[in-house]
Amino acid sequence: MRQLAPRTLLLVLGLVCGASVGLALLAQHKFGMEPCPWCILQRIIFILLTVLSLIGAALPADLVRRPLSGVGAVLSAGGICAALWQHFVAAKTNSCAMTFADQVIGFFGLDTRWPEWFEVRASCADAAVSVLGVPFEFWSLALFAVAGGVLVYSALTPQRRA
Repeated sequence: MRQLAPRTLLLVLGLVCGASVGLALLAQHKFGMEPCPWCILQRIIFILLTVLSLIGAALPADLVRRPLSGVGAVLSAGGICAALWQHFVAAKTNSCAMTFADQVIGFFGLDTRWPEWFEVRASCADAAVSVLGVPFEFWSLALFAVAGGVLVYSALTPQRRA
């Protein structure tokens, strides 16, 4: 059985993570699914995963790909935590102001630089919606879990020599 090349997996992962951000923006701007701070934090993590994955796929050296994959795996774990926190804690409150997610967004000033992408527009309770009967944050959690698996595989697998 042929083993999948880590660089190929990273390319696919980068494209899928980037597409997930595009879908989130589509849901926001065309279907009125306004994001809460935890949604925005997950969006930021997906953008970082997109960039790390595409750089890791583009550069042939294990010396670069493997550490980038390790950083990405840690980010994926953070994304899983953010999705779980959003569902089990933040979505149960009327206000999610000044949480860790708000502090990250504010620290980098993303909401003022690019408000169409990063401005918080809903409370966590208001942003609790489902797609096909599954909470939106669980879709995010599933992609973070897949990303984490791919990134751990990429971090641990040396590039095959031809």
